[in-house]
Amino acid sequence: MTIDQQPDQDSMSDQSAAGPEDLTNAAESAASGDTSNEALTTEQLMQAATDRIAALQAEVEEMKERWMRAEAENANVRSRARKDVDDTRQYAVQKFATDVVEAAENLKRGIDSLPPPSDDQPAIVTKVREGLDGVERSFLSTLERNGIKRDDPVGQPFDPNLHQAMAEQESDTQAPGTVLQAWSKAWTLNGRLLRPAMVVVAKAASEELAGSAKA
Repeated sequence: MTIDQQPDQDSMSDQSAAGPEDLTNAAESAASGDTSNEALTTEQLMQAATDRIAALQAEVEEMKERWMRAEAENANVRSRARKDVDDTRQYAVQKFATDVVEAAENLKRGIDSLPPPSDDQPAIVTKVREGLDGVERSFLSTLERNGIKRDDPVGQPFDPNLHQAMAEQESDTQAPGTVLQAWSKAWTLNGRLLRPAMVVVAKAASEELAGSAKA
């Protein structure tokens, strides 16, 4: 080996001696870098898990709200269906009830056509009236048991839902709007109107009528 080559050998020796320290420093730097990467990855995973949980909770709340709305709609449908069934059951006989009411009105007109009671009245007329009165009472009782009711509006305030005004009459004894006379009664089926009452309604008395009444 020549003298010119000696510096290269010394340089190689210096590099060999410095190599282990450099390797150690590099390893420490690598270890430090790996730790930072690991910490960052854990934080990202935690954030991702938190976001996923929040998304799932939002989905659960949305599904719960949809379920509640669906249940409310189903309850409304069941309620409407039950009401329709009840109405059908109650009012299925409305046409028949209307015909029965007509028969009851005819019976009442027949009774009213009899002569008024008097001492010299023939016994047969008295018996016919009593018999018809008994038939009417029994008939009305049967109708009421089946939801058909008759209402006498005389003396009541005029109700357009139950009464049909056929005429007005001045009155100084009844308040305006009071039913003075009923040509026919009001009939209802389970609260629903079958036939309105034909009525005469009171109106305010004129000054002449009011003055004569005071005199």
